[in-house]
Amino acid sequence: MRIPHIYQPSDLVIGDAIDLGDDAAGHVARVLRMGEGDKLSLFNGQGGEYLATISAVSKKKVQVIPEQFIDKQVESPLSIHLGQGISRGDKMDFTIQKSVELGITEITPLFTTRCGVKLSGERLAKKHQQWQKIAIAAAEQSGRNTITTIHPPISLDEWLAQSSEALKLTLHPRAEHSIKTLPKPEHGVRFLVGPEGGFTDEEMAATKQQGFVDIRLGPRVLRTETAALTVLSALQLEFGDLAL
Repeated sequence: MRIPHIYQPSDLVIGDAIDLGDDAAGHVARVLRMGEGDKLSLFNGQGGEYLATISAVSKKKVQVIPEQFIDKQVESPLSIHLGQGISRGDKMDFTIQKSVELGITEITPLFTTRCGVKLSGERLAKKHQQWQKIAIAAAEQSGRNTITTIHPPISLDEWLAQSSEALKLTLHPRAEHSIKTLPKPEHGVRFLVGPEGGFTDEEMAATKQQGFVDIRLGPRVLRTETAALTVLSALQLEFGDLAL
């Protein structure tokens, strides 16, 4: 039976009992229905994981004792930052969840001209918090020991203006380049995917002005949530750990 993999954002010390955070405790006690003496795998995002035993369970608290550190590394050698035009409904949630499973390093949700999602103030803060929780849950499910950073949403222009030495890519169905023709990214990859309506001509021109290269993924036009995952899979296969 697979030992549950749980994120605990605090220092973990062998032999020192610790109370799990509220979200983790609720998942362990109420969803997984685990009890005293059961085993967990804990990680805090600082590398590796800890084999731990549950020492006490109540309605509101789960106490565990880390017993063994395992220097397990499952991160891709390729750093990838996705700039994703915010999509409607649960499409953005799906993109974040599956991107984390595929080893994405960072995601920045982007407001674009054709973005149909209107968020600001408290609603925007809550949505950002929700997206980060989705990333944490996906890391737990996929056995990662690092949490993908979900940056607060910003405008496309702000993201394009950020300084980076990474290979910069924009997905476009009529592009001349494919992933097979790209040079090996020595400083990681930043790639850009538009929302449901795609990018405007002005936005595409702005990406080129900032050094982004258009790439295609074959003759078919992909939905926004399919496109991001396909690019990520292709990059991992060509340059990352899916090639192993």
